[in-house]
Amino acid sequence: MVAILKHISGTSSSRSNSSSSTLAQVVASITALLLVMVVVVPLPTAHGIDCFKCVSMNGANKACDDPFHNNYSAAILESPCMGGRKGRDGLFPATSCIKIAGYYDDTGETITVRGCALDSGTLTTDTEIIRMSHCGRFYYDDRYVHGCLQSCNDADACNAAQPSARSCSPTLPLVLVIVALGTALFGSATIPPQPSGWLRTVNGS
Repeated sequence: MVAILKHISGTSSSRSNSSSSTLAQVVASITALLLVMVVVVPLPTAHGIDCFKCVSMNGANKACDDPFHNNYSAAILESPCMGGRKGRDGLFPATSCIKIAGYYDDTGETITVRGCALDSGTLTTDTEIIRMSHCGRFYYDDRYVHGCLQSCNDADACNAAQPSARSCSPTLPLVLVIVALGTALFGSATIPPQPSGWLRTVNGS
């Protein structure tokens, strides 16, 4: 009886040590991946965003039009870029840069606008210009425009040209966390030995 109890105690202790080891691996993996997320994922800053700010009508302001040349851009970079907020007086640090390129529906005049805006928390799309990046027909400055409206908030001066590579999405570190957890929990698992006739039974031979 004593021998049986010792065997059970030894088995429980072995399982406990194995569980503790697995838990330690999981904690270590989570800690490492959280550090990666802190380094890789950009955090929003309180000072606002820097944006190019200019207007060109019928190509009159070459420094504002496409193709956009950084040689002439220092004078039109506003840091931080300030924008109005619906229902509030004054200007506030912007949350997004915008770029509009198109022509006015009523006159056919071409227009290029680089600027900034911030979300005022309302549900009206004509005032929340940063929520509606698209090409087509949209309302701007009390007039209809045909063209493309782009907004970005991933980097300072991101309204220089067409959107390019974006900063790393939080999705990537999340995937890495899941992979690490899976490796820690199941990486050392092995398929238990099968009876000698198992393969023959499955294959029907």
